[in-house]
Amino acid sequence: MFYARENENDLDDNPLTILKRGFSVALALAVFGFAIATRWLLFAESAPNAWFHFFLCGLIGMGTAYLVIRITQYYTDYDHRPVKSIAKASTTGHATNIIAGLAVGLESVMAPTLVICTAIISAHLLGSTSGLKHATSGVNLGGLFGTAVATMGMLSTAVFVLGMDFFGPISDNAGGIVEMSGQSDAARTITDRLDAVGNTTKAATKGFAVSSAGLASFLLVRAFMDEVVAIHETDTTSTSNADVVVFDSIDVAQPEVFVGGCLGAATVFLFASMAMNAVGVTAQAVVREVRRQFSEIPGIRTGDQKPDYATCVDIVSKEALRGMVAPGLLASFAPIATGLFFRLFGTWVRSEEDDGLLGARSLCGFMVFSTVSSILLALVLNNAGGAWDNTKKLIETGAHGGKGSGAHKASITGDTVGDPAKDTAGPSLHVLMKMISTVTLVMAPLFVGGGGGGGK
Repeated sequence: MFYARENENDLDDNPLTILKRGFSVALALAVFGFAIATRWLLFAESAPNAWFHFFLCGLIGMGTAYLVIRITQYYTDYDHRPVKSIAKASTTGHATNIIAGLAVGLESVMAPTLVICTAIISAHLLGSTSGLKHATSGVNLGGLFGTAVATMGMLSTAVFVLGMDFFGPISDNAGGIVEMSGQSDAARTITDRLDAVGNTTKAATKGFAVSSAGLASFLLVRAFMDEVVAIHETDTTSTSNADVVVFDSIDVAQPEVFVGGCLGAATVFLFASMAMNAVGVTAQAVVREVRRQFSEIPGIRTGDQKPDYATCVDIVSKEALRGMVAPGLLASFAPIATGLFFRLFGTWVRSEEDDGLLGARSLCGFMVFSTVSSILLALVLNNAGGAWDNTKKLIETGAHGGKGSGAHKASITGDTVGDPAKDTAGPSLHVLMKMISTVTLVMAPLFVGGGGGGGK
């Protein structure tokens, strides 16, 4: 709070610069606190250097957060090339605005994906070389634990990132109040700039959320595999196979695993489609109501009568709740149905070679593919939506003809398309990937059969 505030030297600065300064201070404090915490809590005499390895894992998580936020800023802030390219495309029409926005969203996936992948591999490698082993079995536990520590390092700045997320809707609503209250153009110019920064911070915090969710889901996949082995070994119907069960990896060349993965990826896209469609259906209902009021209450046009706001609010509330029932059911039951189907498939069709884990293996493929698809699609939707929104803000500053121009009208279309992408479908995918992993972990006993053959 003390560093993320304006002073007399910041009057001409980009508001985003002030927020980034606060984030840098939060990051520095997190580094200091993480060093103390790892030395105090993770020091072990059997592996005296392990704590330092895990401290480095925490730094990897913090670096991941910083890079993802900066990459998102590049793709959504109108001071940079991507948004400027969409604004330029808007001068030739609505379709070219949409094409350019989709291109920016798709392009924005590669850089954060490289950062996330590097973080997972680096943290796992650092943890594996820490010397941390199980006290009785001697199994190396450091790799997975290192990834968990990196996830905690990434979340160490979550409080400030959450504050940046709040900045977006606050500045947006401030702009609405200024406009409705008839304030001067100068006041509106200030709130427009703050709103543009808010769009960038919202996109950045969503990138942060999807990256941390990706790291957490990786850990949940491993937890699911360990839970399946534990259930299989304690199952009275599989005691003869308990000593030969190995489930530390999945073979994507196995048809059932590959099919489970395809179903997981398809579930993500279907879920996003349902979320987007829910917004579209609700918007259509509101538009019909607005048209009805204009035709039946002529005083609205002249300002003699007020619109019936309550009816529109009621429509939005009811349709929003109704529209999310199907996506919620899909997220809950798709992994359960997949796991149960392949468990029964293994029992009835592959009975001679089934070890009771075909359902779990297929579901593990479902989890992995759905997680990867969720990360990539969420990045596309979040960044494209933020870029479309700030394209409109850029043009409203006077670029390419300013307000009322053809480019401005095209940018409004892009912003309208981008809103459900960045505010509904994109953020909901963060929840989806963690929900799938959690549901499968909790329901793990359903997917483990007795097994009729040898292990795989």
